[in-house]
Amino acid sequence: MDSTGHKIDRATKRIRRIARIWSAIIIVYALLMLIGYTISWVTTGEADPNAEDDYPFIENIPPVFMFLAIFGLAVAWRWEKFGGMINLGFCLATIPILLIHWPITQDSHFAVPYILVIIVAFPGILFLGYWWRSKDKISSQDSS
Repeated sequence: MDSTGHKIDRATKRIRRIARIWSAIIIVYALLMLIGYTISWVTTGEADPNAEDDYPFIENIPPVFMFLAIFGLAVAWRWEKFGGMINLGFCLATIPILLIHWPITQDSHFAVPYILVIIVAFPGILFLGYWWRSKDKISSQDSS
């Protein structure tokens, strides 16, 4: 039973469990990266001592959007619909920026960012699927 006292089938519970496990792995990995950059910034005075001085501003947008998408995964642990929409929205917003940026840089590893977007977006899709399935179960039980 969920928190409202309605029964939810096993498949729906599995969807939520998979989404939570997958999102927990992504959230922990992102936090470790953030902690690593913070420690580097505190000890050396700069976040990445190997970074170039002049690079286009557009290169900052995909990582920021991905962190906001990961924030959506954290929100989805409490509010599946809202967090899943935040996650999916920022993941989808990242794709056009990557499509614009890749021809400019001619990066040889152009598929890696798209794979990362898919990896981060998938739990958001699962959270939205869980919300959709549980909404249908609750509304069908309320009408009976």
